[in-house]
Amino acid sequence: MNTSFMDQAFGLRGQMCTRTRYEDNAILFEIQTRPEKVCCAHCHSRNVVHDGQRVRVFRTIPIGSRQVFLVKTVYRLKCKECGKVLDEDIHFATGKRTYTNKLARLVAELSGRMTIKDVAQYLHLTWDTVKDIQKRFMKRHYGNPDLSNLKYIGIDEFAVAKGHKYKTIVANLANGQVVYIGDGRDKASLDKFWKKVKKAGAKIEAVATDMSQAFTSAVREHCPNAVHVYDHFHVVKMMNDVVDDIRRYAYNKERDEGNRQILKGTRWLLLYRGNNLKGKNAEERLAAALNVNKPLMKAYYLKESLFRIWSQASKEHASVVFDDWTREAIASRVPALQKFGRNLATKKDQVLAWYDNKISTGKLEGINNKIKTMKRQAYGYRDMKFFELKILAMHDPIYSFVG
Repeated sequence: MNTSFMDQAFGLRGQMCTRTRYEDNAILFEIQTRPEKVCCAHCHSRNVVHDGQRVRVFRTIPIGSRQVFLVKTVYRLKCKECGKVLDEDIHFATGKRTYTNKLARLVAELSGRMTIKDVAQYLHLTWDTVKDIQKRFMKRHYGNPDLSNLKYIGIDEFAVAKGHKYKTIVANLANGQVVYIGDGRDKASLDKFWKKVKKAGAKIEAVATDMSQAFTSAVREHCPNAVHVYDHFHVVKMMNDVVDDIRRYAYNKERDEGNRQILKGTRWLLLYRGNNLKGKNAEERLAAALNVNKPLMKAYYLKESLFRIWSQASKEHASVVFDDWTREAIASRVPALQKFGRNLATKKDQVLAWYDNKISTGKLEGINNKIKTMKRQAYGYRDMKFFELKILAMHDPIYSFVG
């Protein structure tokens, strides 16, 4: 067989085909190293003598629907230069693997468009072999992200499984790439990340997080000079939770059956922005619900006015609006509103830091949705390291593996 064809088709350099066989819809090429190319695997000297041989079989890329195997005669060589006795170097495969690097690259390319099961069936491989190839590829290309140019980051957590099992992710807000995944959602979950940042010499200028005390403490300790922005969508979400708690409490405490019917089914009417109400008679139903319960009315209108904090012309104007809002919440005489108002008042600097650097964790919310979709498609993951590598590779449209 032409050596140029063997090189271009199968990535075989310095090999010659001594025989071709056909067995059970498979093609077998018996190959061995050309005599003038035989050299020591350690020092690459050609001053060697043969000290035995053995046969290894490698699966490589198919020809049409036929499987292709390389039956390689592997020489045992004794080097007269360095004195070592080693098997010859096999450049087209890695270590003790039974598949070629060419096949591994094909699997990686197909995995961007096909599930593991589909790739395995198409190439006549086992599911575990395809997964192993994917895992090795992702570890090599995405396992150690470059942090040297990291400036703007977002930190958030996501649920791995039921039972309060979480992981913390850090994303580069400049391009949406996940650069770190830690176990848990406490301060310690970020310890390895800060070490990597220090080692890479990165200068982080701004950080966006939710109002988690663990994340706040970690940022204050490790990035004291960075602008720390509390994501305003998380602040609004926490306020929505307060409104929903008050609605639920009002419904459970209401004894008048007519009023209970008015409050029933109003959750989304209360949580939608006033200008985004949907449904038949939505405004009338909302007005009726607010008239039934005064605390609920206070909570709703405070929720609506909360957005004004991030719509001011300057940070100074926003500071005035923020102070007015927290004072009104604390003076509301509604325990849930008072608690939220006091809590928010202590976080004024981080909330208003949005005017210094207008970043948010919006990209991380999108990443979390992709992770949920990934888990649903795969019906969960047993190999957590494989799962993490898939998340790290998610930003690359070429190798965002499916399945």
